[in-house]
Parts: sequence; C-alpha cells; structure tokens
Amino acid sequence: MTDAIATATMTGEAKGFLPSESAFRFTNRFPHQPVIAVRVPGVGRGIPIGDASRGLCGGMIFAVRDLFEAGREPPADVTPPLPASPLYRYIVRRLLASWNLPRGGLTYYRLQRTADADVVWALGRRAGIGRVTVVDEWPKIRLGLDSGRLSALGIITAHSADPMKLGFNHQVLAYAYEQSGTAVTLRVYDPNTPLDRADDVVLSFDTANPAGPVLVSHNLAISGRPVRGFFHTTYRWSDPAPALAASA
Repeated sequence: MTDAIATATMTGEAKGFLPSESAFRFTNRFPHQPVIAVRVPGVGRGIPIGDASRGLCGGMIFAVRDLFEAGREPPADVTPPLPASPLYRYIVRRLLASWNLPRGGLTYYRLQRTADADVVWALGRRAGIGRVTVVDEWPKIRLGLDSGRLSALGIITAHSADPMKLGFNHQVLAYAYEQSGTAVTLRVYDPNTPLDRADDVVLSFDTANPAGPVLVSHNLAISGRPVRGFFHTTYRWSDPAPALAASA
C-alpha cells in the first residue's frame, strides 16, 4: 500500500485553459523598436527604452491570464500589434508589471547567479537553483494549479553575474501538471511557440534530489538554451477590457 501511494499520479489544472484556444494567436516576435518611450521634462520627444525584438514574454503571459480570468476570448490578431496600438501598450504595461520591480528583478538576478547544485562548506550550505526550484517554488505553483489557477513562471536560463544577461531569461504560464512519484510534467503556455504546437509545450523534472543539479527538460522555443530552474512570479489581475475595446 505504501508503494502504491508513493507512485500515485497527482494532477492539477486551470480548467478550460488551452494555449491554442486561450492565448494570443501571434507569437513573441516583435520588430526592432523601443519597448516604451519615456517623456522627460524639457526634452521634446520621448526617450526610447528597451528593444521589443528581445521579447515581451512577461507582458503576453500576464495579458493572457487577465483575459482568461475575465472570461474573455483573445483578440483575433495573428500578427503582433503595432507600437501605437492599444493592445501593444497594454502588453507593455503588463510586461512592466511582470517584472515586479525591484523585487522581481532582484530575484531573477539572484537566481541567475546561483549555482546549479547546493554549495556545502564547513559552516553550512548555500541552496542551489535546483533546491530553490523544487523545494521552494514548485509547491507554490502546484498549490495554485490544484486550486484551478494559472501560474506565471520566471524561467532562468542564464548562469552569470552579468546583469546584461538578464534578457536571456524567459517567462511562461503554467496551466496543468501531472506528478507520478517524484517525476513532474508541467504544461505551459510559451509565447515564443507557434499556435500549432502551443498545446505540446512542457517542462519535466524530478524532485527526488533537490541538492541538485536538477535537470529540467523542456521544449520551449528559446534557441536551445537550458532551463536551469524557475520560480513563481507575483501576479495581480488587470482588466483587459479597455485595451480590447480600443482595439476593436
């Protein structure tokens, strides 16, 4: 009986969510353009900040979660919105929210610098990104999915103390999981993946050895970069109706 319990399959999901039906019809491929232009007193034009061609993944997943929780269909657009459009401005606003500055940005940087496995020395142990992922963050994500809620994830791909590498990290939206024993398969919406493959994107990992390194296999469209770990990001709902109405 103990062995049967240990290998029982557990599942959780945000019922009714499927990327091919609930997410944007376009992928995270924006042209080379400023993410936002900030107006400065005394300067005649806005100061350009960021490069949209590096991706607006956080804005896309937050907007998709907003839409789902509002019971709204995603817009029918099959190409990324133009910079001046209400939909683009809405995605950018949600991108800024997804960073949860300053705390969120510091979390990305801290985990980017963290070793893959625990570092042990005479006076104690420093947790590796594997332990942070499976012991600290995975239970939060699972709890949300068990409650029927989508979960936004910050994906760490870089291993560097260089803050300029923060742009190599990624964001996805978890909507279902299956766990058999210590093996976990997490289904996610990846804004980089085309719609015809969007329902097949997964992260797979094992929680048996949190001391790490913890291998996370995946098929995210992130140019062959590894997933070193991930964390549950702070999300607060925002009404998508104004942007959709203005875009109609």
